[in-house]
Amino acid sequence: MTHYDIAIIGGGLGGVAAALAALRQGRRVFLSEQYDWIGGQLTSQAVPPDEHPWIERFGCTASYRKLRQDVRQFYRDHYPLRPEVAALPEFNPGNGFVSTLCHEPRVSLAVLERYLLPYMGSGRLTLAKPYRPVEVELTGKRIRSVRLQHLQTQQEIEVLADYFIDATELGDLPALAGLPFRTGAESRREFQEPSAPEVADPNDVQSISWCFIVDYDPHNSHVIDKPEQWERWRDYDPKLTPPWGSKMLSWSATHPITLDPVVRTFDPINPKPERGPMDLWTFRRIADKTNFTPGFYESDVVLVNWPQIDYLEENLIGADWAEQQRMLKDARQQSLCMLYWMQTEAPRPDGGKGWSGLRLRGDLTDGVDGLAMAPYIREARRIVGFETVTENHVGEDARKNSDAPHRSHRFADSVGVGAYRIDLHPSTAHKNYLDVGALPFQIPLGSLFGPACENLLAGCKNISTTHITNGCYRLHPVEWNIGEAAGLLAHHCLEQQLLPREVREKDDRVGQFQKFLIHCGVEIDWPELTPL
Repeated sequence: MTHYDIAIIGGGLGGVAAALAALRQGRRVFLSEQYDWIGGQLTSQAVPPDEHPWIERFGCTASYRKLRQDVRQFYRDHYPLRPEVAALPEFNPGNGFVSTLCHEPRVSLAVLERYLLPYMGSGRLTLAKPYRPVEVELTGKRIRSVRLQHLQTQQEIEVLADYFIDATELGDLPALAGLPFRTGAESRREFQEPSAPEVADPNDVQSISWCFIVDYDPHNSHVIDKPEQWERWRDYDPKLTPPWGSKMLSWSATHPITLDPVVRTFDPINPKPERGPMDLWTFRRIADKTNFTPGFYESDVVLVNWPQIDYLEENLIGADWAEQQRMLKDARQQSLCMLYWMQTEAPRPDGGKGWSGLRLRGDLTDGVDGLAMAPYIREARRIVGFETVTENHVGEDARKNSDAPHRSHRFADSVGVGAYRIDLHPSTAHKNYLDVGALPFQIPLGSLFGPACENLLAGCKNISTTHITNGCYRLHPVEWNIGEAAGLLAHHCLEQQLLPREVREKDDRVGQFQKFLIHCGVEIDWPELTPL
């Protein structure tokens, strides 16, 4: 049985960032992943990066910026970009609205795999996939080992390490170890958050989405077989509070911020990018055919990650494995029904119904039923850390009466930065959107670990936030920063022969670690900025 310096359970963006950070410091690392692709929300979940407006200049780690640059360079090296597009330092492959780097998931997968290959060749990285954790051995306040099971063969392996980083999508390790964690919504009384409910609800968890990719062929029909749950989802009324205002399968929904009813446009022939997020064809477009030599792409390529595929009916967290698989099948059926509705019944601008030429591009995702390989999971179990980030630390309105109303709370132990609105999707408690302004924020060291375990670090969206602030700490560059900080912290603790809590307990030790982070390209503070 091999003993590792650091074992990282979960190979999403946070897990990969943690592994790379530790490997670059000479550590021996184990990394597991539940799906065949590493990269999580950027690859197997197929979601192009949700990012803040300053991402091209500052507000992320140097390694995340290099990832973005390498994705663009991959296009320059391997795709027939028009010369004037290739010459743009910040070209956007899809010209989607959500990011200046909307791109195909296989491209970022290729870049991430290239990063890991040398360490696998040298034997310093063991990558195990597809494996999921099934048991944690806890001795006192330390995790001794994690047992993992192969998803197809049920073969089991046991992993021993000095430090464990939980980068699973649902925050599995605390539950398996019997350690404290939080799920769902805290009450307003607990942290005095103005947007929190009066009564706590552990099952009030953001919906998941099973995304998929389409293009458009005007000359042929690509209508899928009628999904087995078609009648269920065709007639589905989400019954949200405040009301959704329509059936789920429609172009209508509520505006995330105002909660007013809105009708989104969708037209693969004549898209309306000037409508921004209200135009679904360009909202998350990952390949704009005009960026490439004429004829290379017959159509734009579009990711469907829209509110109409938010699965609200059940909460994955806490369900056993078999129940989770049933829920995930239902989520896939909802997405397939949305596609079938788009192909057969969706109203068109010309008065007709359905776009039969919409083609499911499962070749770009390798997932079951032609969908993404993995569900897009927005919310996990959250560790109980030494520091919990609340709305009063980062909320734009919540800080209006603070000593620094135009800045988020400054954490003396900052290990990174991020920026995004507090964006909570409709939830399994059937609550509609919560979308409020947030100030550019920091990631406190004390949110990565807690008093219950000495060698477990959070490596993604499972840090010690609240349900409310999870809404702004869950996005791509923040998850990468969290994972990178966790990987560097584990290395630093091994090198200095300190526990994480001992690093945090003394200002000089925090300062030493922060200098190390800065040396490694981690930004720990923001300049003065205009609120988002």
